[in-house]
Amino acid sequence: MTRNSRAQSSSNLSAGHEHDSLDGLPEHVPRCPLTPSLSPRKRTTSQSKTEPPLLRTSKRTIYTAGRPPWYNVTGTTFKEAFVIGLCGGSASGKTTVANKIIEALDVPWVVLLSMDSFYKVLNKEEQELAAKNEYNFDHPDAFDFELLVTVLRKLKKGKSVKVPVYDFTSHSRRKEWKTVYGANVVIFEGILAFANKELLKLLDMKVFVDTDSDIRLIRRLKRDISQRGRDISGIIKQYNKFVKPAFEQYIEPTVQVADIVVPRGGENFVALDLIVQHVHSQLEKNVTYERLFVSHRSALASAHQGQPLPKTLSVMESTPQVRGMHTIIRNKETNRDEFIFYSKRLMRLLIEHALSFLPLKPVSVETPQGSVYEGKRLSGKRITGVSILRAGETMEQALMAVCKDIRLGKILIQTNHDTGEPELHYLRLPKDISEDYVILMDSTVSTGAAALMAVRVLLDHDVAEDKIFLLSLLMAEMGVHSVAYAFPKVRIITTAVDKEVNDQFHIIPGIGNFGDRYFGTDAPSDLCESDEGMDF
Repeated sequence: MTRNSRAQSSSNLSAGHEHDSLDGLPEHVPRCPLTPSLSPRKRTTSQSKTEPPLLRTSKRTIYTAGRPPWYNVTGTTFKEAFVIGLCGGSASGKTTVANKIIEALDVPWVVLLSMDSFYKVLNKEEQELAAKNEYNFDHPDAFDFELLVTVLRKLKKGKSVKVPVYDFTSHSRRKEWKTVYGANVVIFEGILAFANKELLKLLDMKVFVDTDSDIRLIRRLKRDISQRGRDISGIIKQYNKFVKPAFEQYIEPTVQVADIVVPRGGENFVALDLIVQHVHSQLEKNVTYERLFVSHRSALASAHQGQPLPKTLSVMESTPQVRGMHTIIRNKETNRDEFIFYSKRLMRLLIEHALSFLPLKPVSVETPQGSVYEGKRLSGKRITGVSILRAGETMEQALMAVCKDIRLGKILIQTNHDTGEPELHYLRLPKDISEDYVILMDSTVSTGAAALMAVRVLLDHDVAEDKIFLLSLLMAEMGVHSVAYAFPKVRIITTAVDKEVNDQFHIIPGIGNFGDRYFGTDAPSDLCESDEGMDF
């Protein structure tokens, strides 16, 4: 692909989803959940709060919020995201181009990041100027490039980030920020996307959307009147004083660094095809998913054979009572009622055992008799429970019975059958979870694949590694070693560890599919519950 080839695309402001509620989540979660179709965009903020983090096309649903990419047995990413930069004048059609690129790319995970989110916070004097259309929002000084570079660099590495939400009506940042996750492809769009040297270093492809100035002015008039509550005279004044001069001085000259120039915006299908072909060719240069995960699976199976179990593992004492309960729940002839009853008993014992590893501080209290008792209290703010859906959710009742008023979060991980890749499809975490001790719950752990991703999600939300406690009724040695090797500070706690995992990655002798036996259902084939039986 040559420089300055002609191309076309469009842009959408970014994305990232908030931590949604699980209300109404069906027991069987489909691979592509039903969502509202994409409606015409009307926005007053840099990221619409009501806009779902996905893009519907005629053939498929694309999760534009992205997801944490897969991590190998060392806890590091396999590859960086491919970053496409879209630059062009105000109302040139960058958003339209971005959306059409996404539709044509047909890759599973895409992040859309808008430069509009990174306007600087204005002081009182600047706010007054903005209200009178006297503030230059098209000058490089109007943007927080330091934050922008930091965010884009983290996204390129596959990490989650917090993205500010800019309110165009009040010319200020909103209090809430959006959480955005890494992806296969990141599309970054903005009027000054090519104006910063550090930004340019992060862009794998640079596309300039070239649209006639009269068309851009007409579009800007329509947008600012209908979506941002501005008046015509103010828009024209701002355009002549700031927008047009800034385009000529700062934006138009950057066309020289573009790899592709897209005239006529979203209508240039020839240019769009060139862009998509080039991105596909670059993505194919990376090791294929199949080779990646065959290699990863092989590493999981062989890396720790014959090695002693890690010191971070704590196995509950196998008392006659515990062994008796294991005998019942492992027996394939056990009916569902008994399976549930004895599983819950084991869960309760497991959680009581796990709480003994939480750090405590000495505290003195006065008894009703007026004496002083020297006791202990949790050395920390609070405890939060996070379950890996769906089987991990069965442990929540036992946790709530032991820990009063505990906060709960949920993570849903599904397998992509085309790539064999575990993918994050749903996340709800309590606010300020970074300050908590987190009890991560899964019913069984065989390879550790789902647990690895869940731990990575918690780390991406700034939970300290040594504050994460992974609890499971049954684990395989492979899963124990995988988690401990990738995250050596995570405490692993279980009631039993089995030595073997078969070719289908089922624990041997094992317990069967815990979710099926507990809920009395046939598990969705693509649900990575408990990661036992997860298709690689």
